[in-house]
Amino acid sequence: MSADTVPVAEWSPLTGWGRTAPTAARLVRPRTYEEAAAAVRECGARGGIPRGLGRAYGDAAQNAGGAVLDMTGLDRIHAVDVDGGTVLCDAGVSLHRLMEVLLPLGWFVPVTPGTRYVTVGGAIGADIHGKNHHVSGSFARHVLSLELLTADGRVRTVGQGTPLFDATAGGMGLTGVILTATVRLQPVETALMSVDTERAADLDDLMARLTATDHRYRYSVAWIDLLARGGATGRAVLTRGDHAPLDALPARARREPLAFRTPRLPAAPAFLPEGLLSRTSVGLFNAFWYRRAPRARRGQLQRISTFFHPLDGVPHWNRIYGRGGFVQYQFVVGHGREETLHRIVRRISAHRCPSFLAVLKRFGEADPGWLSFPVPGWTLALDVPAGLPGLGAFLDELDEEVAAAGGRVYLAKDSRLRPDLLAAMYPRLDDFRALRAELDPRGVFTSDLSRRLAL
Repeated sequence: MSADTVPVAEWSPLTGWGRTAPTAARLVRPRTYEEAAAAVRECGARGGIPRGLGRAYGDAAQNAGGAVLDMTGLDRIHAVDVDGGTVLCDAGVSLHRLMEVLLPLGWFVPVTPGTRYVTVGGAIGADIHGKNHHVSGSFARHVLSLELLTADGRVRTVGQGTPLFDATAGGMGLTGVILTATVRLQPVETALMSVDTERAADLDDLMARLTATDHRYRYSVAWIDLLARGGATGRAVLTRGDHAPLDALPARARREPLAFRTPRLPAAPAFLPEGLLSRTSVGLFNAFWYRRAPRARRGQLQRISTFFHPLDGVPHWNRIYGRGGFVQYQFVVGHGREETLHRIVRRISAHRCPSFLAVLKRFGEADPGWLSFPVPGWTLALDVPAGLPGLGAFLDELDEEVAAAGGRVYLAKDSRLRPDLLAAMYPRLDDFRALRAELDPRGVFTSDLSRRLAL
């Protein structure tokens, strides 16, 4: 291989989407598979880690003093099987791009998180989940096969049900560089959603509604007010829906039923004052948001972008937390552990965590990835300003409570978990470590996350 296949590397500061724990690395952007292989060979003593669009909240796609492979230059869609409902694409293709291409053909991505600005490789590496996990599982469940560039320079075709696939799904890029993936798609008749919205008076009311009726909906999520106290603790706005059929659209919308439209608002300012999101301001916002929601509304038509990705309309929305950034904390506890969820919600409310982006969902069956996050039960995610006094010690206490209940935190959003709790949260951790040691004995693939947690 000639020297001109080695891509140029530039030192660059990097953070996760939460803008915490910045480190500097040699950023490399390969544009061919040969350049990706050359970049892996040239990683150096500090190793390297693949990175997509930087939407992991913590330090999973950082590598202090080493190499980071920006995979967004590999962004080709190779083939779409319109009849069979699959797509073969490079790992650097974003879900946004897939929606642009696939929706006019009557297909949708099988799973999407709260942003469409993640790459297919990142979706597999973090084994992302969405509002449809109780029905469809996580993203990797819909990946039929992938091509993986491993530390020895080989490109391996990896299929479902193999140990290497299960280590890669949720493996945070530590088994190798995903080059391509073949993904099974979801058929749709329109680019609109039929959405039901209702208010829940408290956490008991919310969980009862989810338990009793979630099976009726493909997509389900609840925004929860974590500053409400007393009898209103855990009050929420529950939003559920499915892809709207063609006959549900008004006549004017039937002219272009599969048009993918995405509203875009002005970007958040580069610098915002610290303390803008105080307990008082967030409390007022939460009260307003809860009261403006309808008590019960059925069948509202919404754009896909509005239903799935409302924050994507505000570029750089993560700046609203100020220079100090924010921590997104997400955990899951299993069915039968509802009292743990109740206790944690009460503790967050009593701690007065100023979180206006907090969601509760139900997970379905566990996914096969050894480090995949979802297990059957309840998952709560919340954003908190990183500078909140006492936040680190408080979240450490929640980690211990989650681990004691057999739950886990989401590694794609983590930036501060103590390594001694990891094994209790992820029972297949030893299997992952053993496979990684065999596949990559020199530790070519490494990250700030892997060093911090001894992955």
